[in-house]
Parts: sequence; structure tokens; C-alpha cells
Amino acid sequence: MNLNKSELFLLILFLISFIISFYFYPQLPDEMASHWNAQGEVNGYLSKFWGLFLLPFILTGLTLLFIAIPRVDPLKENLEKSRKYYNGFIILFFIFMLLIQIHIILWNLGTKISLNLFLPIAVGIMFYYIGGLLENIKRNWFIGIRTPWTMSNEKVWEKTHKIGGKLFRLAGIIAFIGIFFPDQIIYFIIIPAILIALYTVIYSYLEFQKQLKT
Repeated sequence: MNLNKSELFLLILFLISFIISFYFYPQLPDEMASHWNAQGEVNGYLSKFWGLFLLPFILTGLTLLFIAIPRVDPLKENLEKSRKYYNGFIILFFIFMLLIQIHIILWNLGTKISLNLFLPIAVGIMFYYIGGLLENIKRNWFIGIRTPWTMSNEKVWEKTHKIGGKLFRLAGIIAFIGIFFPDQIIYFIIIPAILIALYTVIYSYLEFQKQLKT
């Protein structure tokens, strides 16, 4: 299997996640803080093994998935046309996951940086990039706003993704604003995402009905 530069970079990030976990394993407690509530307080723990290696194992599966998607998608030609946006997204997502792993390790080493200070910035960047991805991604079976109506009609796909892209850029800005409200940050992330999901589903249905009448 031939891998492009982005896929090779994914493999490097995946290996780095394991190297980091092996390196810090002797220094960490047997029970690690691994989950935080909406106020940024620890409310969940894992054993040292799972606290260190759960995310690397998840990245293992995601690496295989993201490498496979462009090769098995029935509309792979469309995905190739917007491949740079796809590659950019998966690299950004892997960096995000790696930063989460580093945050967990630092917290358990005693450097307690609030997740509520980190998340608004990281998620804001992710949402804003997803906005650009949606505005440029061509119709495919894996990435994007995939409703029965977007998958059935090219124009519905394009219009839904244009509006969805703008909304996700707005959601990114809202997530950034959340840094000023650390105790309510979860609402600045979850609520816009849910509203966008509902709106785009409804929009795609209405747009499909409109296309039937033309």
C-alpha cells in the first residue's frame, strides 16, 4: 500500500503517542485522573495502563480507518478532489487527540492546567477548520453531512455543506468565546454542535423537496 505524506505523518503521530506513554509510564501513579466534569473538576479515574494507552489504542484504530476511507469509498474520485481538506482535518484531529493525551499526563504529574482553558481553543480551531472542510468536500460516503437527501442529490449536498460550513465557522468562534466562561464551556461547545446537526438535517430535507419541484 502506497502512503502519501499526510498518511505517513499520521503514522508518526500515532507512534509518538505510544512513545510518550511508554516514557512516562514509570513516573505516573497507579490510578490516573482521566475524566473531567463541565466545571473542569476530576470525576473519573483509570488504571495507569488504560490512562496512558487508551488514547494511543484509539488512534491506532483511527489511523487504519482514515487511511482506508479514501481507498474504499464508492465515490473515491470525489473524495480525491477535496483530499487536501480531508488530509488537513485528520492531521488536525490527531494533533488534538495528542494534546489531550499530553494534558492527561501533565495533570497526573502535578501540572494541573484546567481542561476548560485548553478546550475552547482546541475545539474552536477544530470547528473552524471543519467549516472550511464542509464548504469544499465533495459528495462521499464517509465525510460530511450525510443525510438521505444530501446523498441523493448533488445540489442538496452542495447547498447543505455551504450553510453547514458557515455555521461551523460560527461555532468555532463561539467556542473561542467560551474561554471567558470556563464553568460553562461545555455549553459553548455542545449546544452549537447539536443545533447545527439538527438544522442541517432539516435544511437538507427541505432543500431536497424544493429540488423535486424544480
